Amino acid sequence: MTEGDGQDKTRPLQSRLGGALAQSDLSERHRDILEAAALLFAERGYAATSVRDIGERVGLLGGSLYHYIKSKEALFVRIHDLALQVAEDRIRAAMASIEDPWARLEAACVTMMEIQLDPDSLTMPLMNDFASAPAEIRSRLVEKRDAFEHIFRELIADLPLDPALDRGVYRLLLLTLLNNISGWYRPGRMTPEEIGRQIVRIFRHEADEVTAKR
Repeated sequence: MTEGDGQDKTRPLQSRLGGALAQSDLSERHRDILEAAALLFAERGYAATSVRDIGERVGLLGGSLYHYIKSKEALFVRIHDLALQVAEDRIRAAMASIEDPWARLEAACVTMMEIQLDPDSLTMPLMNDFASAPAEIRSRLVEKRDAFEHIFRELIADLPLDPALDRGVYRLLLLTLLNNISGWYRPGRMTPEEIGRQIVRIFRHEADEVTAKR
């Protein structure tokens, strides 16, 4: 193990989870298990992470560990949902004091870029691991993702868009771009914030003044 590896594995996860666990009424031991599992799922993926791996990371095995978790499947769903909830909370907080609909969309896109491109973020590795999750839990994962994407449904509904544009198609194209940004982004030329602003400029197609007054 390299020195860097050791530092990564012992780094507190509260910052990655937005303090959500620290604010819960769970015991410290229970939080430690969720944090360790979150890091292992992000590092190795669902298929390559076992309950034994999680237990070894926190020093618990067998029945002691199952006192805190029902199954690996339930644990993955919980951590996946928690990561998306943290992301949703960040986006809503970024928009909270903004009234202009285009400025709200920009704040959401910038925050989404910061989350997606943060190397310490849990959101991207957990969402990208969807295919390896058992079929029986995918519907539960999709349910949470749909709830998360409702933010953008609300934002787009408020935009003064050109009426020639279909808002459903607009939303799907925007989310596809936002969710796949890590596939082509390379640090250096533009920051995540600058990319988020560029995306909104590209997607800004307003109704003309006459149409908007009808």
